[in-house]
Order: sequence, then structure tokens, then C-alpha cells
Amino acid sequence: MAHPPLRAVLETVASYKPSDGVHGTAERPRPLSANESPHDPLPGIVEAIAETAATVNRYPDPGCAELTRALARALGTTEDRIAVGAGSVALLQTLFQAVADPGAEAVYAWPSFEVYPTLATLAGVESVQVPLDGETHDLAAMADRITDRTRLVVVCNPNNPTGTVVGPEELRKFLGAVPPTCLVAVDEAYHEYVRGPSAESALPLCADHPNLVVLRTFSKAYGLAGLRTGYLVGDPRVVEGLRKASVPYAVSSVAQRAAVAALGLEERLLRRVDTTVTERARVRDALRDGGWEVPDSQANFLWLRLDEDAAAFGTWCAGQGIAVRAFPGVGVRVSIGSAEDDDRFLAAADAWRSRERTPRTGREARA
Repeated sequence: MAHPPLRAVLETVASYKPSDGVHGTAERPRPLSANESPHDPLPGIVEAIAETAATVNRYPDPGCAELTRALARALGTTEDRIAVGAGSVALLQTLFQAVADPGAEAVYAWPSFEVYPTLATLAGVESVQVPLDGETHDLAAMADRITDRTRLVVVCNPNNPTGTVVGPEELRKFLGAVPPTCLVAVDEAYHEYVRGPSAESALPLCADHPNLVVLRTFSKAYGLAGLRTGYLVGDPRVVEGLRKASVPYAVSSVAQRAAVAALGLEERLLRRVDTTVTERARVRDALRDGGWEVPDSQANFLWLRLDEDAAAFGTWCAGQGIAVRAFPGVGVRVSIGSAEDDDRFLAAADAWRSRERTPRTGREARA
């Protein structure tokens, strides 16, 4: 039977497959694969959602005006510098599409957010992947890969899946090396979890670099993963173009209202982030004490470089009733969840290491 032809490139694009299946057990999997907040929504957010649900027979505000005003107040900027989208990934998709002139290239580190290659391919943009240096962005190498065809550079900071960060001085130096005709997107989806000297956001740099945009999301620290809301901050001319390229009515009225409510409850929500940061340190230290090599993550997840054992360890965790994110041939990312879920993961990690076969837990050594 004949079928209507679709773009040939779709044959090369892998479907996104979340790691939430559990093999050999009927229990609910411990959800440590998607970097979600383990905390239930605060009552004020639930109330806002319930109130707005009564209006879903009407289209949402296509300009997200109330949310844009609230973000401008919270960030100390102007509304014309903010674009809102259905999660930061939707804004990333718009960015790739917006720079997709024939022959355009996008430079980003690898491994990094696994959706970047798909977004580039679907937009017709050629990917230039620059290997990490010690699980961290090699900004000097990335700058060297920029050519007159490079239209977009993406810096995931903290990097997903390794959790590592580049500091503000490194980023300033990098921006000075990027041609002003090349757009730089700093993906700060996990910024709220960063501590220490690297906690400075790239947002203040936008004033001096019109080619810089910064992306944030309500899915992680604000606990609204199910409502798909994110935003971008940048030069008004860039923001205006991205607004034109965005799908209208993409952010639901419920999502907009919940995000406004979350901004009003920011102090309480960020106290929850503090508990996740404390738990992150506990799990990291326990893994290191057990002989695992774990980078100093500044996100709400930890990274285990397992190379050829990554898929097997992911399957092992699934058999123990734990969903983690395995990147075959590379490593495993485990989200920080509740203390109970994290303890279950630590027990599974200890059991893995106790088996007769000694698996690789780092690039150079077998544990």
C-alpha cells in the first residue's frame, strides 16, 4: 500500500523514549530518570490550577502577558526581552528553526541535552558536536569550531547529563570570542540548583551581548513539569523574531496561571530546592564512599560514566524497581528524588558492585 511521503530525514531521527519502564517487577518504579521535582505542588499552585480550569473552553492569552509581566518584575528586566514557550525545549526548537538558513551549523558540547541533535536535524541545521573535557564544556574548543556557517551555539549550564558547570568568567571570555553575528543560547534549565562561585547566571551578560539568549524552565525547581512552561531572555529584536516564529496559543491558560502562582511562592519553592541540594550531596558522597566516580554535579541529578556498562546498569536498576536514564555506551544519569527513593537507588548501586563481575565505573578503572 502506498503512503504519503514524509521528509526522508525522519528515518534518521530517533524517537524520544523516557526511561520509566521497570522489568521483572509489578511495583511502581522509583522515578529517578526525568529530573523532576520530588515534591508535590504547593496548595497555592493547586488552587490556581483549579480556578483556571473553569476557563479552558476559551483560548489562552497568546502573548502570555500576565506571566511575562511577572517574569519581568522577578528578573528586573523589561517585558520586550522575554519570550514564553511550552517549556524551554519548545523555545530551543524555535531557536533552531529561526537560524535555519541553508548551510547553517549549530555548535554544542557532547554529551549534552539529548534533544539538541533532533532539534537541529528537524530544522535542517548541521550539528557540530564538541566533546566534553573531563565531563565539562570545553569552551575554547567550541570557539575554535565556529565558522562563518555557525548560526547558533548552545551552552547547557549546568550540563545535562553530567551536571557540570562553566563559571561566569569562562563564559564571559567565550562570549568575547564568538562573532556578534552568531547567536549564543545558554540553557539554564537547572540554574536554581547551582551553588558556590559558579552560581552566577548568564542573564546579566545579555545587556552587553545582543547575540546572547538565556533559557529557563518552570519544569524543574518550580515543579511544573506536567504543565510545560519555560521562558527566554534576550535582546528585544531577537525576542520579537522568536515570538513571530512560535506556535500561537502553545502555553495553556492553566500553565500560565500556575507559573504566575509559582513565582509568587518562589521563596517556599526555593527552600525545597535547598533540600534537594542537600540530598544531592548525601547521595554523591555515598556513591563516592562506595568507590564510584561521580562528577561534582550542580543540577538535581548525578552522572555515572559507565561506558559500555551503561545499558546493563540501567537494566539492573530497572530490575530493582528504579527508573534511571541510561545513555548506552556512555553513562547513566540518576535524578535526586525523595530520601526513600534515593536510598533504594544506593542499595541497587551497592548490589551492582557486589556482584562477581566487576563493572566499569569510570573511564580508566574497573571497580
